[in-house]
Amino acid sequence: MTAQRVLVVDDEESIVQLVTAYLRRAGFEVEAASDGLGALAMVRQFRPDVVVLDIMLPGLDGLEVLRRLRQESPAYVIMLTAKAEETDKVVGLAVGADDYVTKPFSPRELTARIHAILRRGRAGAQAPEVPLVFRGLRMDPWRRETRVDDVPVELTTLEFNLLHALASYPGHVLTREQLIERVWGMEYFGDDRVVDVHIRKLRRKLRDPADRPRFIQTIRGVGYKFVGVPA
Repeated sequence: MTAQRVLVVDDEESIVQLVTAYLRRAGFEVEAASDGLGALAMVRQFRPDVVVLDIMLPGLDGLEVLRRLRQESPAYVIMLTAKAEETDKVVGLAVGADDYVTKPFSPRELTARIHAILRRGRAGAQAPEVPLVFRGLRMDPWRRETRVDDVPVELTTLEFNLLHALASYPGHVLTREQLIERVWGMEYFGDDRVVDVHIRKLRRKLRDPADRPRFIQTIRGVGYKFVGVPA
């Protein structure tokens, strides 16, 4: 079985050495980069399954690296930040991060989060291969393709899994906790507001305004409901 690949991006050599050694002992294939441009080059060369990405980098900062990475790689991204402010976490998630870890952190916690993200990906691979077809929306789990009004829509792995979880239960309300369990996995450590951040991103990409939803309806104080009409 091929080892799964993790790219560690941080300009602090001590952190890179510690995390790299720990992840290799855990069975991962690991490479590292110390700046933004180097990280993007390594993503193209190494093709990681997960990128551990520091926000504070020389040259291109982590958020700009994430924006560019999302245009060319399906890798999961865990942001590292020394900033504890909620706005920094929300911005990272809005740009496309799948999780975040605030420094200082333990390598054990980071490894647990990586394992949780990769298990989430396997769950997505086990989803039914039958396309979900609604008026104006088609999702193909086998090809991981989404079309709105017959126009392709580029979704991240997490966004696809989140939309698929909702569309698999049309007309049913799913709480944030249920969505986290289905999409992020039971091992997820963070705030359940991560669901709201990714729902907002989904709505923008699907051209689905919250006040006149075609697909995703907010059920205040509870969660979300898929309201698409079967084709």
